[in-house]
Amino acid sequence: MINLYDLSLDDLESLLSEWGEASYRAKQIYNWLYEQRVADIDAMSNLPKKLRERLKQETVLGTLDVVTEQSSRRDSTTKRLYRLADGQLIESVLMPYDDHRRTACISSQAGCALGCAFCATGQMGFVRNLTATEIFEQAMRFAVELAAEGERLSNVVLMGMGEPFQNYTAVMEAIHRMMTDLGIGARHITVSTVGLVPQIRRFADEGLQVTLAVSLHKATDTERSALMPINKRWNLEELIGACRYYVDKTGRRISFEWAAIAGENDTPEEAHKLGKLLHGLNCHINIIPLNPTGAFAGKPADMAAIQAFIAVLEQYNLSATVRVRRGIDIDAGCGQLKSKVISLNEIH
Repeated sequence: MINLYDLSLDDLESLLSEWGEASYRAKQIYNWLYEQRVADIDAMSNLPKKLRERLKQETVLGTLDVVTEQSSRRDSTTKRLYRLADGQLIESVLMPYDDHRRTACISSQAGCALGCAFCATGQMGFVRNLTATEIFEQAMRFAVELAAEGERLSNVVLMGMGEPFQNYTAVMEAIHRMMTDLGIGARHITVSTVGLVPQIRRFADEGLQVTLAVSLHKATDTERSALMPINKRWNLEELIGACRYYVDKTGRRISFEWAAIAGENDTPEEAHKLGKLLHGLNCHINIIPLNPTGAFAGKPADMAAIQAFIAVLEQYNLSATVRVRRGIDIDAGCGQLKSKVISLNEIH
């Protein structure tokens, strides 16, 4: 079966030409897919019935198969488990906000090879890279469903399963499709990395206004290497150098993610280390109280400690905010995607 989301407009025209159809039918189908965002082929009402029947017989609207879906009772966050065509499993999350933003958190890999100690996905190991279409389709599915409710997908963050910069080419293709086919502005797309230095520099050279977020979590090499093995490959000096290159090249502020772990990296002493590391860099620190995962014993920092931490950062003219924790009751928060995937893989 041909996945219509795999096809460019030129590809569609070629396919329909093989079928003996007029070339303008390709533009009609493309409009139904990406402007009208229909959920099924029968909704393409200006296509001849014969063409619709052939499309239903020989093509599909996506290959992601929903296995389970959970909704948070606390904040209406939705987490979805998808089975891919080869049986692998990934998770995606949709987060609604009171200001009408609708943000999709999507995956770029099945599993992750980088082994960050506090991340559930890292604890499960690496299976494979996703294709550009598999990445894009996660956002597309949410966009279609929101359109049916009179809403639109406004933001996408590549902070789900996997390290996006280890799947660089597919991720960049998917980002371009989100911008062109879904109409999501570059500034409303965020890519998160644990710190792959060459790819950060390459990303800076892309000339896009896509936001870059770097997972930092510790401000010295010894401590960061213990949490994040990638630091042994590219240390903090190399990482911050690449981040400065990104800021200089793009003129954009960079974001740093800081999972606040009680007694580990939430103290004034740690804040001073971070302040000295980042002083003078155009950046913002997103502080996220650690989300629980089964294989990491750390606990989330409390708000009093975090506020004291932020007060120290202000002494270095660094801005920081506490990210609202969402979907925690369904394991949909940052670093939590994976545990249910493992159990379902064992079952199936």
